[in-house]
Amino acid sequence: MPHDHDHSAPGHSHAGHQHAAPPPGGAFSAAFAIGIGLNLAFVIAETIGGFWANSSALLSDAGHNLSDVLSLALAWGAAWLAGRPATRRYTFGYRGATIQAALLNTALLYAALGFILWETIDHLRHPAPVNGRWVMLLAGIGILVNGITALLFRSGQKDDVNVRGAYLHMMTDALVSVGVVAGGGLVLLTGWTWLDPAISFIILGIIAYSSWSLLRDSFRLGLQAVPDGIDPEAVRAYLLEQPQVESVHDLHIWSLSSAGHDAALMAHLIRPGGADAAWLGTLTKGLETQFNIRHCTVQVEDGPLPGGCHSHCELPEQATVAHA
Repeated sequence: MPHDHDHSAPGHSHAGHQHAAPPPGGAFSAAFAIGIGLNLAFVIAETIGGFWANSSALLSDAGHNLSDVLSLALAWGAAWLAGRPATRRYTFGYRGATIQAALLNTALLYAALGFILWETIDHLRHPAPVNGRWVMLLAGIGILVNGITALLFRSGQKDDVNVRGAYLHMMTDALVSVGVVAGGGLVLLTGWTWLDPAISFIILGIIAYSSWSLLRDSFRLGLQAVPDGIDPEAVRAYLLEQPQVESVHDLHIWSLSSAGHDAALMAHLIRPGGADAAWLGTLTKGLETQFNIRHCTVQVEDGPLPGGCHSHCELPEQATVAHA
């Protein structure tokens, strides 16, 4: 049986929207630029205010916000790389950079939570008088800055883990600022200095719980797990339902990037007589419409090959390979 690598065949389609690279910077390029600008300006203001108000809390929060600026820059850089064309060495392009950025941003998020937890415990053990009104004013500005930045990413955070990392970073800062304002106000009213760190503990718990899905999804993407929303057994059943397909093996489904619409598939099918272009075109079209899998490599074999499915890689006469 011939070994078919004809890129012009209908079974091998790279046309239209299916494989078009996203624009450099992605759809949220402006959001990243605005977010970085706003947060960098706030870091400068918070640092000056921290020295003025004699507030170690504000100075530590300024350092945390600086890490968020770096996090936004990392996510933006990954989104920009994802829009670059493929090369001879990076044949999938640079989409995977968004997965690595999501993993790193998740680590940075939990590191920031750990740092804030440490500072909160220290403030609980060693309370110090501060200019509460000045702290509340800057924290209130922080709510606006981080809240506005988070809203810029809200529409994309459900479909892209890289964008979700940026969104959760900003929401984390906004919630911490809410806690600072609430704690500062209650301390001014009651004089109970322990209220501020107590509120911080509650907020940190909420943030850690809400960020768990980001950690889980980033870890799964890093291990090339089957994307959420795709049932591998349903995909296998679909392949077995195709005319004359006797079995399916070496089925792999993974995501090429942090975006939920970038799923890829590789599978070996046993089908006596091989496959023609029309049959392959119908097969891959069904994978796209039913499962949103747009990048497919399907190897069709006449029957079981001696030595297992990997031993025939150097015997091109025994299989037909088609891509979509």
